[in-house]
Amino acid sequence: MNIQSFALSLLFIIGTFSLVKAQSNYAPLNEDYYHWIDRYEVKSGRVSSEIFTAVKPYRRSDIVAFVDSLHQGDSNVFTSKTDQFNYDYLRNDSWEWSRAETSDSRKPFLKYLYRKKSDAYHVDVDALDLHINPVIYFGLGKDSRNDDMAFINTRGVELRGMIDKKVGFYTYLTDNQAIVPSYVWDQMSLNPVVPHEGFWKSYKGKTAAVDFLQARGYITFDPTKHINIQFGHDRFFIGNGYRSFIFSDYAPPSLFLKTDVKVWKFNYLFSLNNMTADAPGTLGGSKTSSSGNPMKFVAFHQLSMNIGKKLNIGVFESVVFTDDDSLHTGGFEWSYLNPIIFYRAIEQQNGSSDNVILGMDIKWNLVKKLSLYGQFILDEFKIDEIRAGNGWWANKYAIQFGAKYIDAFGVSNLDLQGEFNLARPFTFAHNTQYGGYVSYNQPIGHPLGANFNEVIGILRYQPLPRLNLVGKLTMTNIGRDSTSNSKNYGSNLLRDNSKDRDEYGNTIGQGYSNKIVFASFTASWQVMQNLFVDANLVVRKSQSDLPIYNSNTTITSLALRWNIARRLYEF
Repeated sequence: MNIQSFALSLLFIIGTFSLVKAQSNYAPLNEDYYHWIDRYEVKSGRVSSEIFTAVKPYRRSDIVAFVDSLHQGDSNVFTSKTDQFNYDYLRNDSWEWSRAETSDSRKPFLKYLYRKKSDAYHVDVDALDLHINPVIYFGLGKDSRNDDMAFINTRGVELRGMIDKKVGFYTYLTDNQAIVPSYVWDQMSLNPVVPHEGFWKSYKGKTAAVDFLQARGYITFDPTKHINIQFGHDRFFIGNGYRSFIFSDYAPPSLFLKTDVKVWKFNYLFSLNNMTADAPGTLGGSKTSSSGNPMKFVAFHQLSMNIGKKLNIGVFESVVFTDDDSLHTGGFEWSYLNPIIFYRAIEQQNGSSDNVILGMDIKWNLVKKLSLYGQFILDEFKIDEIRAGNGWWANKYAIQFGAKYIDAFGVSNLDLQGEFNLARPFTFAHNTQYGGYVSYNQPIGHPLGANFNEVIGILRYQPLPRLNLVGKLTMTNIGRDSTSNSKNYGSNLLRDNSKDRDEYGNTIGQGYSNKIVFASFTASWQVMQNLFVDANLVVRKSQSDLPIYNSNTTITSLALRWNIARRLYEF
């Protein structure tokens, strides 16, 4: 039995219960959008009781409840004209929950279109809540290493709503053609997958030109007041940082079943994901065998706790398992479907070779406008080997530290963020064929995989309500594996971490050194609700002992996007 059968059976059983609460959809993952929400929690100096920020995406009803509680209870949060604009923007974007008067359009188009600022068309009756919007992303630019004009061409539709105010639904479909940045194409020559995407094909035979569809969708409902269930095909993000080691939006969407329990000061999340274990292909596109691509499963649970008014701590556990792995003798591990059990104990009891990861995240809103956060991942270790300090290969962990400073130096709407990430060699990889922490041959967490350290600085400034300026600087040192040398240095999560490696003497950055400086600047003007014009500059300098990683790239671009987040390749 696979996850689809299990999920449908569980939904049928739970669906027989009385649904007691109106159901909300989730706001899609979007870096800029979610920064605005998190900004106001940090500015308030308290952890939110409506939103547990380490678990993204957020429900639209919770977003409205959160910003309304701040607006009514703290006069020091929405202080500037820009803050008030953002407050109205967030409430207008989820007007079915806020019923904001500001969400009404002054002049609807053809009487029935854009009666609300955020929706091309909507239905608002007791039996049906429906929102339909176009999705468009047109961009042109110049890549210093590619003779062809860089471009992105995305067209699609987004649809969300509720039936009888009990069952929520969401669907998103786009057709996309693009010339990806040259440094992305370099990476694809070694691992032919498009970052963030699944199946793809080449476009008109041009270098770095790709063609792909993206589809996301889910249904969601609340069987009780405090329990939410979501089933669909999408992705989510775990953590408070710019990066996440455990779940990020880097890998493509996947099938999942997720249960979220929010009671008092606790939030408990359980999810089961069905992911693609292997993605054969070439620079001509993805390939699929007659029997389909092999599947893998990732079970995850997290308990997040608000301690006092300023501190939130979360602990989590994740396990990768599969019955498609040629080296795995077991079948589907039904024990992992227990949402409140210790995976490591089950793994040991079953004598399996599954990949279990433990971790925690922390957020401390130290004072108003200043927040500290972090994440710790423990893949495997022996305390005696750690004490010995001899670089044993299986002491595998990853660490994140960061800080957010809101209205920095007294400048309204100037926000700063600094973050440090490191991952030991061989972390997240495994000794079975499909046991690595990847989906469709892409890391589920940090895009660099392992064997690196990274420093990130982000400046966000909103000098005018409709103008958003974002500058980023990332400095990375990663140890690469050679394409011609069989030696395993521990950065490639697709490799068997039990082979071709040294037992001792392993250090972060070992192998073929690759130093990367990535700088970007984006100016976005919001023409109308969710319609943006972006001017973007990217400068990336990569120095390495391996020619494939030794390059300098400058990209300038201009884009128009509507109801879609910026497409980012920031690694």
